[in-house]
Amino acid sequence: MNLDQLITALIPFGMIIRGGFHPRDKDKAPPDTQTIIMIGNAGPEMWHAFSNEPHIGSNALDAWTLKNLTPIADDVDAQIVFPFDGPPYYPFQHWAMQADDVYPSPIGPLIHPGFGLWHAYRAAFLFTENLDIPTKIQTASPCDICTEQPCMNTCPIDAFTPGDYDVAECRAFIAIPDGDDCLRSGCRARRACPIGQDHIYEASQAEFHMQSFLKSK
Repeated sequence: MNLDQLITALIPFGMIIRGGFHPRDKDKAPPDTQTIIMIGNAGPEMWHAFSNEPHIGSNALDAWTLKNLTPIADDVDAQIVFPFDGPPYYPFQHWAMQADDVYPSPIGPLIHPGFGLWHAYRAAFLFTENLDIPTKIQTASPCDICTEQPCMNTCPIDAFTPGDYDVAECRAFIAIPDGDDCLRSGCRARRACPIGQDHIYEASQAEFHMQSFLKSK
């Protein structure tokens, strides 16, 4: 399989290859998987592609992703799995850290040295062949040299504490008028991160994700 073929097929949907790796036992990949290629997005392209189509339902983005990526996986003879498959769920954060230059941030989401917190992993393509993949670029986590950590002291209700995130308190806050800024523009703590400011989600995308979070259980 030629990775250039996959790169080209993803372009209309604003998706990109987010790295790949050859799994070992500890990576808990399905049997016979020799190569995992992570698929995701960064920047506005995926949102623009998604927004240009009509959508209904509470899981519209998941449904759109499944509809558009499954035929691509079929074309390249890959098994496709999604982070919303489950339970049990595939270890997408672990796979992402194996494939890409990302690290856990103090508030939970993985941080990328270029994209900051403004990126996502939407699917993984699993191949039974051992593919040649680019060498992973490894840098240090930008959080290691961030002394002020504004992500940890910007939340208006202090939902983030070291090692913990009060999901219920956060959801309750964005449901009331005082939480309107977070609901309409995205998590204030996430927006406070100085990394990847050029990739911050535009208001419509931020509100879409926050509304989805508000309706989730």
